[in-house]
Amino acid sequence: MTWYEAIILGIVEGITEFLPISSTGHLIIAADLMGMSDDEETKAAIDGYIIVIQAFALLAIIGLYLPRMIQMLRGLLGRDRNGLKLFINICIAFAPILVLGPLLHSTIMTHLFRPTPVLLALFLGGIWMIWIDHRRKQLGEEQFSLEIDDLTWKHALGIGLFQCASMWPGTSRAMMTIAGATVLGMKPARAAEFSFLLGLPTILGATVYEVGQDLLRNRDPESADPETAVMFDVIGWGPLLLGCLVTVISAALAVKWLVSFLSHHGLAAFGWYRIGLCIVIGVLLLFNVIQLA
Repeated sequence: MTWYEAIILGIVEGITEFLPISSTGHLIIAADLMGMSDDEETKAAIDGYIIVIQAFALLAIIGLYLPRMIQMLRGLLGRDRNGLKLFINICIAFAPILVLGPLLHSTIMTHLFRPTPVLLALFLGGIWMIWIDHRRKQLGEEQFSLEIDDLTWKHALGIGLFQCASMWPGTSRAMMTIAGATVLGMKPARAAEFSFLLGLPTILGATVYEVGQDLLRNRDPESADPETAVMFDVIGWGPLLLGCLVTVISAALAVKWLVSFLSHHGLAAFGWYRIGLCIVIGVLLLFNVIQLA
């Protein structure tokens, strides 16, 4: 991987990670357009890299939502009731994907980390978001007034189940959790904040799992699939660290913008963007302007 490829993927990841437009989907398409998925060895390494740099977007969340982190810590120490409730709700929302993630990981990496299923997920997700925004306007804003401190364990579990659908690349973890929380009655901006906090254990868990798998393959090459590349060997530490740094900076800017946007607007704009992106790529494919694997 070259330095400019690392920068491009870092910017794409940072901007899209917490927006409901699928960071994984954009990264898969961007890597494919740059010819980084031309052979199975490189593609395997890039797929792992995509998961790893997502973890560095979490540094932006930790920095921007440090007061919430401290509140949950105080809750664990018995000094903040709402902080303890928030921590428990995050754990409950994280539980479904913690169970299903490892079970479905291999199948997802084999069959769904491809441009075609990603484009399908982007398109269907866009339609769903537009429908949610339309429904919210029909029912009235007063029906969507839940704050983070109002969430019950049932709300948290529901959001966690919505998040499981995001294991399909292109669906978007942010979209499923924000839109799912909105369906359950949260304000879009508050739903986004809960989504950010839920992303801490979810993305970190996925990263630890992927890095662990990669290191195990490196330590025991005889038991590994010879066609499966070791991510660090193929990509190199320099480009990986550069991409991570760019991710942190762009993610912080994107998160602040998203909360401000959702405070005054709905989700429909992101839905139309997803559909528009699919149409543009579809037309380019139809006229052989671009090639996707």
